[in-house]
Amino acid sequence: MKIKKAIIPAAGLGTRVLPASKSVPKEMLPLVDKPAIQYIVEEAVNAGIEEILVITNRDKTVMEDHFDRSPELEQKLAEAGKLDKLQIVLDVANMANIMYMRQKETKGLGHAVLIAKAFVGNEPFAVLYGDDVIIGEKPAIGQLCDAYDKFGLGVAGIKQVPEGDIYKYSSLAVEPLQDRTFKITNMIEKPQTPQEVLSLYSILGRCVLPPEIFDILEETPIGAGGELQLTDAMRTLTQRRGMVGVDYEGKRYDMGSK
Repeated sequence: MKIKKAIIPAAGLGTRVLPASKSVPKEMLPLVDKPAIQYIVEEAVNAGIEEILVITNRDKTVMEDHFDRSPELEQKLAEAGKLDKLQIVLDVANMANIMYMRQKETKGLGHAVLIAKAFVGNEPFAVLYGDDVIIGEKPAIGQLCDAYDKFGLGVAGIKQVPEGDIYKYSSLAVEPLQDRTFKITNMIEKPQTPQEVLSLYSILGRCVLPPEIFDILEETPIGAGGELQLTDAMRTLTQRRGMVGVDYEGKRYDMGSK
């Protein structure tokens, strides 16, 4: 089934990149000449996704402005004959059907996904974490969509992380399936001890999930950091139906890390 909808959770406070994120959302920090959020939207669009819901909070309306039309700027560029710049501005505004929803309390990634239930409906959907920019020849989320189409199971984008970093992320128990693709048998969010580490593979930045994840999230207790963790819900999904991990091609940049 073609994945048509995507969620971009982007309501985090960006405390790791203060003081810049005090006035500029970390998703709007530029990489060369584009804000991080634009790379993420472009990745979704290039993978064939048609509708995107960005989860924001009250301090991030600048993201909405970025993807909107700007008549004054467009007029000035046209009058100055800067047609190439004008086209860039228009392309950003016409990139995709983008909607916005506020996460009124930052209760975790699982909560951000759960409030998108009405937007998604009863179909599989993609999640592109707002912290993660992934640059590559083929869209990372497109690689996960291909795996969902092939296996019919939820798919997590996974990478190996340094041993000292695994405690900041999730840890997965995996079994090889084929090139860069794994069967996920278990997972834990932010392991506390070496004994809890299942492997150095972690979910980083992308996943494709079936709609039943919403019912699971509604049953999932509050987890690490006092937040509703999407990883905890995906662990339940793994136990009930199984999940696939794709070690996606592309270079990942963590926008929450200096």
